[in-house]
Amino acid sequence: MKNIVVTGGSGKAGRAVCRHLVEQGYKVLNIDIQPSSDPVCPFYKVDLNDRGQVMDALQWTGGKDHPFREFSTPDAVVHFAAIPAPDLLPEDVTFRNNMVSTYNVFDAALRVGVKRILWASSETTLGLPFSPENPPAYAPVDEDHPMRPESAYSLSKDLGEEMARQMQRWNPDTTFIGLRLSNVMEPGDYDRFPTFQDDLNFRQWNLWGYIDARDCAQAVRKALHVDFVGADNFIIANADTVMEKTSAELMAEVYPDVPVNGELEPHQTLLSIEKARRVLGYEPEFSWRAR
Repeated sequence: MKNIVVTGGSGKAGRAVCRHLVEQGYKVLNIDIQPSSDPVCPFYKVDLNDRGQVMDALQWTGGKDHPFREFSTPDAVVHFAAIPAPDLLPEDVTFRNNMVSTYNVFDAALRVGVKRILWASSETTLGLPFSPENPPAYAPVDEDHPMRPESAYSLSKDLGEEMARQMQRWNPDTTFIGLRLSNVMEPGDYDRFPTFQDDLNFRQWNLWGYIDARDCAQAVRKALHVDFVGADNFIIANADTVMEKTSAELMAEVYPDVPVNGELEPHQTLLSIEKARRVLGYEPEFSWRAR
């Protein structure tokens, strides 16, 4: 499991994934529509909405003039390319881009013989943005929480998970792992966290969660090697919240009628990562509190 294609390797999470994998000794190719600001690995400009371009990028066998002929067929594909959030573009543009690109990557990967596909699903599949008018069914929210996509973006991620299940059913010796990423943060973002503290409602929409990009990269590496065949999804968040108030206080003040399962540790994430810990061996290493 050494030759890895990362789609969207120029994005916020993708940059961290590429850097981490290169530092761990993997051979990585970033395919994206624009070069990375952190060019730690080769870059190949690819429009993922063009199936032919995706096939070319994943085959790596285009003859002596192919720019990546020194690589062999990828051992795994990490698909992080997407329009990354709601409300950045018209809904139909977001939906069409994310669905078509995901289909093209999944299909091309399978056709060239890739057996393991990791991809960025989203916390938004679970009903975000939460609010007192649209509260979670319970907390901490885990993978058993009802799927409640509330935008074209989250619907594209929900349907991407269904696509992964069905394609894995067609190819029963493959592995599809969807990482339901929380709001991705880089170390430089932590300077803003003190401004969150005066208004509990400012970050209520995702239960005050986040994921450090470096821990996102760790989750990818763990998922590359977990002994698992099938299709499954995992919430990937940091172990704490973005707030100084305790998690119990946050729930009591903003979501007093939402059932809380178990006794909460002081700053315990309200986006449960217990499944990722148990199955993937994931354990967050970074926190804004240690900035």
